[in-house]
Amino acid sequence: MATEESVITPEMKAAIGVESEPVSYDVEKGAIIKFAQAIGDDNPLFNDEQAARKSRHGGIIASPTFMRSLISKSPPSFKSPYSAALDGGSEWEYFEPVRAGDHVTVTTKIADLFERPGRLGNMLFTIRETKYVNQFGTTVAVQRTTGISYEPAE
Repeated sequence: MATEESVITPEMKAAIGVESEPVSYDVEKGAIIKFAQAIGDDNPLFNDEQAARKSRHGGIIASPTFMRSLISKSPPSFKSPYSAALDGGSEWEYFEPVRAGDHVTVTTKIADLFERPGRLGNMLFTIRETKYVNQFGTTVAVQRTTGISYEPAE
């Protein structure tokens, strides 16, 4: 069984761990409520100030999926040697609620890059990690996204 030569170049390896330029957002109560309404989430923690004040949070907090609305800039990147791409999914870790009035800074980096054989041949996996940090320097959430590129069969 022949081993294929790696498509990961030194330039691609150099992009690992380099963070994007930070982007900051002021989180507004109205944006939290509108987001919850837009996705049909009727949890009172996300859209009912009176009910949310009675919770352990003491007021409205952003739904976990609200983080998707806080877009980061792209990290230093590279062009995949393959022409086809798939979304390999995302995983999230949440550490602290985001509240109205928070100032959240978002950065993204390529956390890992590796190859694996697949049914169609070699596949390149790119793991991007997006970090959400509040005004106190506390990481409130981390998203890890997997991108898969490959050369489709002819």
